[in-house]
Amino acid sequence: VTHERQHRGLTAASLTNTSYDMEPLKSGKKIPTEQFLPASDAKKLQKKRISFRAMVAIGLPTALAIIALVTGLLVWHFHYRYNGRVRKLFSGYLTISSQTFSDAYENSNTTEYKELASKVSKQLKSIYGQVRLLSKNHVGSNVQGFSEGSNNGIIAYYLSEFNVPESQVSAVDEAMASLDGVGNARKSRRGFGRRTDNSLIIDGMTSGAVDARLAGRNLKRSVKRSHHAHGNQTDIIRSPGFPDSAYLPNLYTEWQIRADPEHRMRLEFDVLDLEKDCRNDFIKVYDSLAPSEKQVIAEKCGYRLPGEKICGEKPPKTVYTIKSNQATVRFHSDLSYVSEGFSAEFEAFEPTNPCPGRFQCDNDLCVSPNLQCDGYNDCGDMSDERGCTCNETQIKCMNGFCKPSFWRCDGVNDCGDNTDEENCGNCKAQEFRCRNSRCIPAQKQCNGYNDCGDGSDESQCEKSIAVHCSALTYKCKNNQCISKLNPMCDGETDCADGSDEAECKCGTKPYKSSRIVGGKDSNDGEWPWQVSLHVKTQGHVCGASVISNRWLVTAAHCVQDNEKFNYSQPDQWEVYLGLLNQGETSKSTLKHVKCIISHPLYDHLSYDNDIALMELDSPVTLSQNIWPVCLPEATHDFPAGRSVWITGWGKLREEVDAIASVLQKAEVRIINNTVCSKLMDNGITPRMICAGVLSGGVDACQGDSGGPMTSTESNGRMFLAGVVSWGDGCGRRNRPGIYTRVTEYRSWIREMTGV
Repeated sequence: VTHERQHRGLTAASLTNTSYDMEPLKSGKKIPTEQFLPASDAKKLQKKRISFRAMVAIGLPTALAIIALVTGLLVWHFHYRYNGRVRKLFSGYLTISSQTFSDAYENSNTTEYKELASKVSKQLKSIYGQVRLLSKNHVGSNVQGFSEGSNNGIIAYYLSEFNVPESQVSAVDEAMASLDGVGNARKSRRGFGRRTDNSLIIDGMTSGAVDARLAGRNLKRSVKRSHHAHGNQTDIIRSPGFPDSAYLPNLYTEWQIRADPEHRMRLEFDVLDLEKDCRNDFIKVYDSLAPSEKQVIAEKCGYRLPGEKICGEKPPKTVYTIKSNQATVRFHSDLSYVSEGFSAEFEAFEPTNPCPGRFQCDNDLCVSPNLQCDGYNDCGDMSDERGCTCNETQIKCMNGFCKPSFWRCDGVNDCGDNTDEENCGNCKAQEFRCRNSRCIPAQKQCNGYNDCGDGSDESQCEKSIAVHCSALTYKCKNNQCISKLNPMCDGETDCADGSDEAECKCGTKPYKSSRIVGGKDSNDGEWPWQVSLHVKTQGHVCGASVISNRWLVTAAHCVQDNEKFNYSQPDQWEVYLGLLNQGETSKSTLKHVKCIISHPLYDHLSYDNDIALMELDSPVTLSQNIWPVCLPEATHDFPAGRSVWITGWGKLREEVDAIASVLQKAEVRIINNTVCSKLMDNGITPRMICAGVLSGGVDACQGDSGGPMTSTESNGRMFLAGVVSWGDGCGRRNRPGIYTRVTEYRSWIREMTGV
């Protein structure tokens, strides 16, 4: 935990009676967490009388010293100020597998600690020395602490300082990112393994720029203290000077607190008194022994309400207008401290001009005037889309609405009166359009005969019939083909041999439920097929889906090697099943990978055939938290306009680096491939399926790759419609997410896995 303060004016109780205690975990490692450091009391200075002779004796050397100091400052000012030098601090950790952790590495005064710290510092210098831009600006590196890593190895936490010309700051950031292997917008984070001398083997390196507020030259860093917290023990720490004096300005303090093996810590702040400006006063908690921004657990600054969990449903675009200057609002809540909270926003307005500079919806919602007549229902009641004059890029619907032209002939009635689906070279009025594009008289639908030839005119009827087999019909195990659309596992036996209902222990949710960008937290067990794939020492990288007790489906681009890391090697991966919160991996089932099978035709440039299989080293026990999703047959139809779900722990917004802690879920709509290809610059192949919310704000993002896109089918079962693959940014308007179409790989999956 770090606490930094830059201005006077805070009362004595900036932090009081902070306590933490230990609770056991079923399994786990030591979890290091930084904490506050107390500062020593200020010493009082007293004036003394000094004789004239003593003043001369003291004054001359003092004057010379002042002259030398001023000269030095001028040189420094000229050299650094006018050459624009910037101080950059990077923090991170190295994973050392060639050393075994012991308690001696917890104490910075031991010989073992000092020797290993020296080796790590030299190793960092060697690593930076391989990049000229880093080596010439590197000032030095210091080890901040050691903790126990996987397989009893050691994690070394460090701070590295660079003195960088202002014009090269971005280049240095990029050079450091290259060491860390940070990927692009839809790819996983990449690490690397290397051995730089005969004594230390470095399995991975993670680094990032230190919070700029902590890198200020005017901060006075107090002595760092460490503490080892033990099970069933509660300790109290207090902010510097409390309760006798105010917190000093420009002071940066730290605590490092370690847990016993197989335990975790609970840190409670009883009193927080912070300045309003977050630049001047803040508290940060890290899951690290160095202030690494990639391992921030929480930050508190400014004036905040208590951290209450808000997880209820927000009514879409709902505004209640009270046309008086008084209102009474009553909230009803239960007595739980951890269940759903509530939140409301209010805004006062001038009755004669309720939406200054904005468009007033009929429901009194105020939206940007740029959203008026753009084809999207931004108000929620369509009032922003009424009475519009369509431009050349829009469809003019017969009902007066304007819709984006790329929605024409996509198979979805976007206008509401079917204007956008007329004159599309389809069937005439009173005709039925078959899936094979044939047109038949509408009265022939559901007449018991296969008039289309592919059975589609009988596919959604009360009774299924036997038809000639084609690429669009479902084939039973006895080689009989039936007309019914998507008959597999719908709760009704349609095949004479019952094979359509024979393998249906999949796709059910044991729990009933009421970032993914624009998503919300999932409930425990809500998505039991969701898997978190971790690269050892790097944390969560990709998602995957359980399809049996031994096999997972993920994206091929998640398991492709690069020049720094062998992602195709099974021993690099850890698989967490039944996981909800990334901070509670010890509660989930950990498995390792025996075999990785990437599709042989995967194209890393186009992301075509972006699918891979993982075999676990041993079968996992299926339960209410771990359950396979249903695999669709090649003939399964996921039509445009169908609502589907995407889930994952990826980034919550495109512009941030941190991934979600709790599994996120979001509902999106399948988009016609012809329309999607236009939106995505003709980069869509028939083996891809598009889904999203074209108005923006809901999408998969970095860290979601390989995860599932699932569709709720007949009988409530969920089928794997797609695998998160790629996209242009995250949640951008008219830029849907692109997924691997699973129906195209059903035979390949069965051949490789037997599932």
